[in-house]
Parts: sequence; structure tokens; C-alpha cells
Amino acid sequence: MDRTQAMRYQKINSLLWNFSLPAIVGMVVNSLYNIVDRIFLGRGIGSLAIAATTVAFPMMIILMAVSVLIGVGATALISIRLGEQKHEEAEKVIGTATTMIILLPVIFALFFFLYTEPILIAFGASEEVLPYAKDFMQIIMLGAGFGTISMGMNNFIRAEGNPRMAMYTQLLGGAVNVVLNYVFIFQFGWGMKGSAFATVLGQLTGAVWVLSYFYSGRSIVKIRWKYLRPQWPILLSIMAIGFAPFAMQVANSVQHLILNKTVIHYSGDIALSAVGIMMSIGTILFMPILGLSQGAQPIIGFNYGARQYDRVKETFKVAVFAGTAISVIGWLIVHIWPAQIIGLFTRDDVELIALTTHAIIIYFAMLPVLGFQIIGSTYFQAVGKPIQSTILSLSRQVLIFIPLLVILPRFWGIEGVWRTPPIADLLAVLLTGTLILFEMKNIKKLEEADKDRNNQVWDHDEELASACTDR
Repeated sequence: MDRTQAMRYQKINSLLWNFSLPAIVGMVVNSLYNIVDRIFLGRGIGSLAIAATTVAFPMMIILMAVSVLIGVGATALISIRLGEQKHEEAEKVIGTATTMIILLPVIFALFFFLYTEPILIAFGASEEVLPYAKDFMQIIMLGAGFGTISMGMNNFIRAEGNPRMAMYTQLLGGAVNVVLNYVFIFQFGWGMKGSAFATVLGQLTGAVWVLSYFYSGRSIVKIRWKYLRPQWPILLSIMAIGFAPFAMQVANSVQHLILNKTVIHYSGDIALSAVGIMMSIGTILFMPILGLSQGAQPIIGFNYGARQYDRVKETFKVAVFAGTAISVIGWLIVHIWPAQIIGLFTRDDVELIALTTHAIIIYFAMLPVLGFQIIGSTYFQAVGKPIQSTILSLSRQVLIFIPLLVILPRFWGIEGVWRTPPIADLLAVLLTGTLILFEMKNIKKLEEADKDRNNQVWDHDEELASACTDR
């Protein structure tokens, strides 16, 4: 059974497992690499190095947003076109997407180099943290295009039904990153610059791997030179679908900017380091759910394009169940061993360990419900409904989170910062449930319309057969 036939006929449980497992493994291992990087920085340089990466994080999210805008948007479109059996249209999509995923980060990097220090200060760098953040981000920006190629184009591999190859991209790039981080920090003594060089070289490895896949003849959908010139109608469709996750990432960047400013105001650089540690732990908690959603997206998109709505609903239900199970497991781990986990990031900073241990219990209090919220947002991306997806993506991180982050610390100080995420999570889940309920009713109407259409065709065929028999 080839890949497209598998998406059409294979049992959903096994199909989702086959698609999600490589994505989950790749993303979890990749997030482990990021955690190890921060452990190396905390133990090799100190808490100011962790604070510097926290300052840098919003800008790295913006680079990720570029990858998501084009990568996720094109992925959904490619899956739908393949489901509609429009192979050439899928190749036009990937051609336009490839050009834009290379061009956009270069423009962003040029802007950063023009205003390096003002940008870093705006993102929360204090006088003590600024030199560390500057050393790190200048090198990261030099290799900005490698990261977007590796991350964004990796989505194209998933779209054509080859999640295992996509997993190898993340494993290979992450392994190079971790090994070189250790060598550059502990053996060569390059500090923040060494960590940045390791990150860029890991991204370069992933980019070379992805490009070699598409140019070696192994892919179903080819990158053809004649389609590399951007076609505006296709680009607009890609950006419309990809806008929701793009907006989510940009909102995430704005959220972290405000978060950085708020924690510095109420508790100084030590709270900024605590946020950096919690973000690292958050990646390992969220990445399995995101990997699951990435595995579900092409299955939902393909079957929606093929008008197999029963498979669309089943994929969504199975993904939500699995995502909730993952969320609960992550919540239990954080609540049982918080101090032990945080102690990995620092040798003997008792104050930092105590502050972060207290904060993390509150910060991730509503983690068990986030599986449903993330899968729900991904569903609307997969079926090409950017308005609903944008609403869900922005609800938790902009429409709800940012106002709470501004208001609650005025009453509770730094405790208000820690209490903001669980309240925002709960409200976002209620909104997601409402939109999904309406969508399931819409799916039911589409199924009924298809049945009526099929019955009309069947009746027409019977009339023709009867007329032929009478003759």
C-alpha cells in the first residue's frame, strides 16, 4: 500500500501512530537537546547565560514563525491537493513555499543587524545580560536561513506521507547541536558564542538533509526549478492557512517579551532565569502533543480533501484522547519531581532552585487540558479554515494571556505572573470546545449532502439502465 492509499484506507489508530510517532520522537529529542543546551549554559557559564537565552527566545520564536507561516500553510495545502489527486498543483505549492522560506529569514536578519542592541534591550536584556545575549543572537542570525529551511521544509516531507524521514531531520540536526555545544562550551571555552555556533551548525545539517531528500528523487512531490518563482495566488493561499500558527508564534514572541519585562520589574534577573528554565521544561512537555498534532494534520487534511469525513472525525477523536493522556503524564512528572528537574540547570544556586520550584507548580497547573486545545487548533489548520484556527491560536496567548499578564501582577506581584497561564489555559479550552462543537455539526451536514448527492447519482443511473432495458 503506497502512502496516499494508506491515508485513504489504513486504520486510523495505526495510521496516526505511524505518522505521529516519528514526529513525537523527533520533537521530543529535539527539545531534549534544547534542555541539554541550557543545562550546559547554566553549569558552564552561569544563570546570566540562561537569562540571555530567555531574552533571545522571542526572536528565535519569530524565526520559527516564518517557518510555520510557510511550512504549515504549504503542508496543509499539499495534503489537500494530494487528496484531490492534483499532483502538479502540489508541486506548484512546494515550489513557491521553498523560495519564500529562504527569502523571508534573510530579510529579518538584515533588520536585526541594523538594530541589535535596541532590539535586545526591548526584549528584556539588562545591562548585565546584554553582552551574553548579543554574543548569542548575532551568530544565530547569521545562520537564520538554515533553521527555517530545516524546520519549514521538514513539514513538506510530512505532507507527502513520510514522517520517518522528517524525524531523521530533527534527530540529526539536534545530535550535532548537542555534541558541538558540549565541545564548544566545555572543551574550547567559547561560552555563548560556542553555543550559538553549535545551534547554527545543527540547523545547517538539518537543512542539507532536507534539501538532499527533495533533490535525490526520493520524494513524491518534487521541487522543480520552473515552479520556484512565487505564484501569488498560491502564496496567498499558503499564508492564509499558515497565518493562524504564524500569528500564534508571533503572539508567543510578544507574550515572552511582556513576560520578560514583567518578571524583571517584579523580581529581577533571577526571575528571568527561572522563566528560561520553565520554558525549557515546557518544550519537553508540549513537544509530544505538537508532534501528535503534526502527525494528525496530513491525515485530516487528506481525508477532508477526499471527502471521507468519517475518517476526519475519527482521527480528531483519537488524537485528542492521546494528547490528553500525554498532557496528564507531563503534569504528574512536574508535580512529583519539580526540585530534582530544576536542579539539573544549576550547580548550587539555592535561591534560583527555590523560586523556580514554587513557580512551576502554578505555571503548569492546567496542563492536562492543553492536549485538546492544541489538537483543536491544528484541526482547523488541516482542513484549511484559517479564521477559526487563528482565533484559537491567538486566544490563549494574546486575547486572554496578555491582558491577564498585565492585570494580575498589579494585585499579586510576581505571583500574578505564575497564575496567568493556568487561567488563560482554562478559558482557551472552553473557547476551543465551542468552535469544535459547531465544526462537528458542519461535518454532519457535509456528510448528509454527500449522501443525497450519491443517492441522486444512483437514481439517475437506475433510470438510464431502465431506459436501456426498455429499448
